[in-house]
Amino acid sequence: MASTIPSIACLGIIGRNNNPLHTTIFPSYDPSTNTLSPIRTPLQFSLLLSSTLDIFELRARAAAAGATGAGAGAGATTGDLGLLHAVDDRLAAYGFETNTGARFVAVVDMRGRPLDGAGGGAAGPSAVDRDRSRGAAAVGLREGEMKPVFKAMQAAYVKLLQNPFYDPDEHTPPTGQGGKRITSRMFSEDMRRIGETWAPGVTNL
Repeated sequence: MASTIPSIACLGIIGRNNNPLHTTIFPSYDPSTNTLSPIRTPLQFSLLLSSTLDIFELRARAAAAGATGAGAGAGATTGDLGLLHAVDDRLAAYGFETNTGARFVAVVDMRGRPLDGAGGGAAGPSAVDRDRSRGAAAVGLREGEMKPVFKAMQAAYVKLLQNPFYDPDEHTPPTGQGGKRITSRMFSEDMRRIGETWAPGVTNL
């Protein structure tokens, strides 16, 4: 059986009103068939992303309480939150919150991609395979492994906000009710590239 390494199973963006803005799902390695296919259905990933909202809220309240106790104001709730929770023996959710309240979630499959690039000819650049051959998958992810992912997601999101044809209020209304999903083809391509390119040890996306 092929050795496996972590890969991204899903990237999600949630608006400041807890409304889903974007989801991209990536295939995972199935050793029984030596192929790549999503490890969860779109509905299951949607529920998984929704389950992280409680953790974001708990982290925000804890940070606000700590900041208030230190007399420093309650602004230390944004940025890389690291591991949000381990879903099961394969999936783990990592989170990042922007200073505008948008939340980025990366769901990682700890055995998502074969190290040798096998698996039905699915995506996965061979140059990255060489970078990730350090065996990091056997012990999980090191601290900071997801920083390049969130940095790239934030850059793509900022680029989207700079598009004069994109109206943020249509997607995250000030009223807190409803909101459209992001439909930008360029943004979706950026998310796809980030998810397909990342692997343990990759520092620039």
